[in-house]
Amino acid sequence: MFESLSADSTRDWAESGIACLTGRPDGPPLIPPGRAASVARAATTWIESATNGTVRLDGARLLSERAAFTGHRRAGAISAGGSCKLLPTADGWAAVSCARPDDPLLLGALVGADVGDDPWPAVTSWLAEHTGEDLLDLAEPLGIAAGPVAPIRAAVPEFLVPRPAEGLLVVDFSSLWAGPLCAHILGLAGARVVKVETPTRPDGARYGNADFYRLLHGGHESVVLDPGDDLQRRELAELVAAADIVIEASRPRALAGFGLDADRFVASGGTWMSITAHGRESFRIGFGDDIAASSGLIAHDAQGPVFVGDALADPLTGIAAAALALSEPADGSGILRDVSMSAVVSSTLAHDPHESERMYRSSPSPDTMCHSLRGRWWVDAPSGTVAVAEPERREPAGAVAESGRDTSKILSELGIR
Repeated sequence: MFESLSADSTRDWAESGIACLTGRPDGPPLIPPGRAASVARAATTWIESATNGTVRLDGARLLSERAAFTGHRRAGAISAGGSCKLLPTADGWAAVSCARPDDPLLLGALVGADVGDDPWPAVTSWLAEHTGEDLLDLAEPLGIAAGPVAPIRAAVPEFLVPRPAEGLLVVDFSSLWAGPLCAHILGLAGARVVKVETPTRPDGARYGNADFYRLLHGGHESVVLDPGDDLQRRELAELVAAADIVIEASRPRALAGFGLDADRFVASGGTWMSITAHGRESFRIGFGDDIAASSGLIAHDAQGPVFVGDALADPLTGIAAAALALSEPADGSGILRDVSMSAVVSSTLAHDPHESERMYRSSPSPDTMCHSLRGRWWVDAPSGTVAVAEPERREPAGAVAESGRDTSKILSELGIR
């Protein structure tokens, strides 16, 4: 992977479509810090090589493609999707999400007040008087997706020996964007992808943009099983046992409640992809916007910090997870991949103290500001002036299976039912 890592991160950001989604609505696009677009582009170059050219994707472009479907645009200290905000704390900044129906109630519990349907005034006032650590202490047990902007040190994931995906059975328990993007790439590589949902917890993305959902899930099969039913619980365990790769985004305790054992699966030679906000052992939850921002991936202008892209932790993690799933230990043994979204984001950022200070505390330097010329935005990159690209969509291919459509067929084919 590292042989193909570009030295011109500014160009990669500009060509990714992410710069167009970064900045104030009434201001210029901003080039973000770090090298996430370059890392994503290098990862898909590795995937292309690992699949002998079967999967040809530009990882940098994948980072912004959801916005090409939804129409999301840069909104400064409000996320492109509108459900997350960057707010000042007593000792810095924090990212706070309010994306779920119950979040106003949870945020009210955080601040100790009845906030009604609009929690933001009360949350803003509370944060101004509390530290980022105070926020973490309360947000985690309440199940609030929030955290202070506090970069951590993490290494870029290392991809091992490529393996062919043709004919592999992928059982995908994940939802929303990161896990499904990983499954989508594996499907493009030739794997058979089976999406698994429960009757009470379908993938929430089914109710989002239909074309984007089809892009990630077109051509996949759908199984619905109820782990609360003894027979279906056994069938679920047997389906997992038949898989080559499992993708999930749950805490180990939740999986144990489903009767699933990652360690046993790995011992049998399988690949278990565990994609979580902050690692398998953490109880913090998170979504793409608050994870990216709290991990340090934010840009600055003279007014302060702004979000980078649209839920960028999701596609960046999905690409990395796909490359990890397409690689295996040299001895061919099973492996459990603990894929922390915050660690994936942090691995793309500088850790030199002086560079970190420029990235997180100060206004952008002139070479990171875009300028307008003849109706387009441009930026001066080390390799020359480059146009700032808009988000671009790939056309979906394949039909989306109705939830549970293939349950009986797949269980019968595998000799489970």
